[in-house]
Amino acid sequence: MADVAIKDTPPPDAAAQNRARALQRFRQGDAFFFHMTRTAALLVLALMFAIMVSLAYGAWPAFSQFGLDFFISQSWDPNAEKFGALATIYGTLMTSLIAMLIAVPVGIGIAVFLTELCPQSLRRPIGIAVELLAGIPSIIYGIWGFFVFAPFLQQTLQPFLISFFGPVPILNAVFAGPPYGLGTLTAGLILAIMVLPFVASVSRDVFETVPSVMKEAAYGLGCTTWEVVRNVVIPHTRVGLVGGVMLALGRALGETMAVTFVIGNAKQISASILQPGTTISATIALEYAEASEGLYRSSLVALGLILFVISFIVLAIARLMLARLNKAGT
Repeated sequence: MADVAIKDTPPPDAAAQNRARALQRFRQGDAFFFHMTRTAALLVLALMFAIMVSLAYGAWPAFSQFGLDFFISQSWDPNAEKFGALATIYGTLMTSLIAMLIAVPVGIGIAVFLTELCPQSLRRPIGIAVELLAGIPSIIYGIWGFFVFAPFLQQTLQPFLISFFGPVPILNAVFAGPPYGLGTLTAGLILAIMVLPFVASVSRDVFETVPSVMKEAAYGLGCTTWEVVRNVVIPHTRVGLVGGVMLALGRALGETMAVTFVIGNAKQISASILQPGTTISATIALEYAEASEGLYRSSLVALGLILFVISFIVLAIARLMLARLNKAGT
C-alpha cells in the first residue's frame, strides 16, 4: 500500500508545474478581465468625444458665420438665413428651472411621507404609482398636456395668476396675459410631472439607507418627525439627494416631445412665463427634418452642441457638489 501511495503521488517538480500553470491561468484571466473592462470604459469616453467632435464639425459653419451673435441674438429666420440661439437657450433653462422648483420639494416630500409617515399598507401601492409615472412615454405626456392640461390652465390657473399678480410690480410682468394655455409655464409644469418620479424614487431609496438606530436615538431625545428629517435624514443622505436632483435636471433639459406639444414654439423671449416660447430640443425636433443644407442645418446642429455643453456643465457642477459634500462629510 505504501508503494502504491508513493507511485500515485506526483513528484515535487510536477506539483510545482501544476501550481505554476494554475497561477498562469489566473493571471491570464485577470488580465483579460482588466483589458475588457478598461476597453468598455475607454469606449464610453471615445463615444462622447466622437459625439462632441461631430457636433462641433457640423456647427462650425454657423459659428464661423454668426460668431458671438449666434448666442446673443434671438432672431430665427430660415428664409433670410439669420439664426440666433438666445430664445431657445432661455426657454430650455426657464422650463427646467420651473420644473425643478416644483419637482424637488414635492418629490422630497413624497419620499419623506413614504419612509417616515405613510402606513405600511400604503407604502408599496403609492411607491409603485410614483415609479409608474417614470415609465409613461413622453409623447403621452405631450398629448395629455396639449388636449387636457393646457385648456385647463387656460381656463383656471392662468387667469387667476394674471389677476392676482396684476397689481404687484415686477411679478405682473412675469405673469402677464393673455392666457393662451400653451407656454413656458405649461411646459415647466409638464416637465415637473415627468421628473417628479426620479426625485421621489431616488430620495426614497437614499432615505431608507439611514440606519434606524440614528432615527430612534433622535426620537429618544424628544425630536419631532420634522426635526429627525431635517437634522438626521437629510444630512445623512445629502449626496444621494443631490445626485437624484441632477438626474432629474438632466432629464428636464433634454426632454423633447412633451415640451414640443405644450410650449407654443415661439422663438422669442418674453418676460411672462405664460406666453409661448421654445427650447433647443423642441426646435431641433420640429425643424431638422425639413432643414436645407447649409447654414440652416448647421445652426440646428449648433443648437445640439449647445445643449450638449449645457448638460456637460450641469454634470460637472453635480460632480463638484458631490465631491465637496463628501469632503465635508469626512
